[in-house]
Amino acid sequence: MSTKSAYVYRNGELVGVLIRHNRNSYEFKYDDQWFADPEKPPVSLTMPKTKQTYKADHLFPFFFNLLSEGANRKLQARQLKIDEMNYFDLLLATAQTDTIGAITVKPGNEL
Repeated sequence: MSTKSAYVYRNGELVGVLIRHNRNSYEFKYDDQWFADPEKPPVSLTMPKTKQTYKADHLFPFFFNLLSEGANRKLQARQLKIDEMNYFDLLLATAQTDTIGAITVKPGNEL
């Protein structure tokens, strides 16, 4: 599994980059300009702007909660031909435009 990245936006403005190194290694890094601006809010309450880079061994709960649940997730995974347990790729495929709230996630590069 190659490293993949995704750009995270709030109301169309770049907040940071979400990176999946593998299924057990994730990172979220605030964009330098977003992090430096005290007027800009954190991406979530669980990832305050007290540090610029967050690391986890699973997809951060904030991003996981942008995914559909239950039967809807199964249907999306089948239609998109993505493993239902591949939360990162499902996020990239489904959170680009129509999300609840101000956050969207757009594919970055394979690193």
